[in-house]
Amino acid sequence: MVTPTHSGAQAAEPDASPVRIGALVPLTRPGWSEAGRHLLAGLELAVRDVNASGGIGGRPLALDVRDTAADPEKAAAAVTELAASGVAAVVGEYHSVVARTAATTASGLGVPYLCSSAVLDALVTDGPTDHVARIAPPQSRGWRLYADHLLSGGHTQIAVAAQPSVYWASGTEILRDRMAPHGGTVTTLDAAGLAPEALCDALAESGATALLLLVGHPEPAVPLVKAVRADSRLTGLLLGAPAGQPEFAEWGRLLGADGAGIPFLRYLPETLTPLGARVEQELRAHLPSGPSFVAFEGYDTIAALTDVFRSHGVDRDLIAKSWPLVDTEGTRGRIRFTRPPGSHVWQWTWPPIQVVDRDPAAPDRFRVLRGDQAA
Repeated sequence: MVTPTHSGAQAAEPDASPVRIGALVPLTRPGWSEAGRHLLAGLELAVRDVNASGGIGGRPLALDVRDTAADPEKAAAAVTELAASGVAAVVGEYHSVVARTAATTASGLGVPYLCSSAVLDALVTDGPTDHVARIAPPQSRGWRLYADHLLSGGHTQIAVAAQPSVYWASGTEILRDRMAPHGGTVTTLDAAGLAPEALCDALAESGATALLLLVGHPEPAVPLVKAVRADSRLTGLLLGAPAGQPEFAEWGRLLGADGAGIPFLRYLPETLTPLGARVEQELRAHLPSGPSFVAFEGYDTIAALTDVFRSHGVDRDLIAKSWPLVDTEGTRGRIRFTRPPGSHVWQWTWPPIQVVDRDPAAPDRFRVLRGDQAA
């Protein structure tokens, strides 16, 4: 006997619509656009890999990209627009002050935000939230390691050339607090108010043995480096850039040998995971100068978010509750989130950190000077 088929009993068509993710990246000036391109390359490669392995329950991932141009107002507007459009989550951003605005906006709207590459400790301003998590390490962790590197080299009298910014001010205080117990001092020079030559005059009078560049790139970082390198009074002075400006190929193109021997922070391990080694090779097809740590942060962002989607679904409230359940392979280590003491967001504990410079003997080659491989 053939049983008649009733139209009401027919199985519903599976949902094949994309799972949409909003992506914030600085692609135009005054943003560090090279960092933005690397971040986007990592995000996009990870999305391609997820879709090649079946997507999210058969649904493809799709990125809705917004250029923040290092502008907090643009970031807030983008998060608001993306939330209204129905994205499952928002990811990305390189600049800390921009990411803080994005995170606070997303938290207020109840939209999950996984920050890729911004390190400011106070990532949200309205107290603890489950809607915000972060891949990059907090600024205090990296900059303390950087201060330890300076102290180990005998540098206790430090000058910083700083532009006005919550991020630069926070970094200065972290350095000062770390160095004070060792008799160290940190003197601030106004990079916004002093021309490079005048800043060199102040630096020569300060007695500092190291100058840290807490400024934008390429302006005014590049003119400052050239002025210091050309000033015979400052021969032997250590230049440093904890925020990572020398990581990018543009630094090498603009400064050549003058840009070498300048320690900076980057977030890579001594050895990439097997996944990371494969990702590195694939990223080189899109980033001919080689992928920076920011590209790996982008890939790891999607890897962590995919673990949430596949295990717990794409509902925003469920995503926010799922950060402590993440346990997945990343390019630089196993990714798990906790909420460290004092943190208002969920944090990968911990990404690897290195102090690195460009080798003066071969400026296109990096030297690892110090590392913290806890991951």
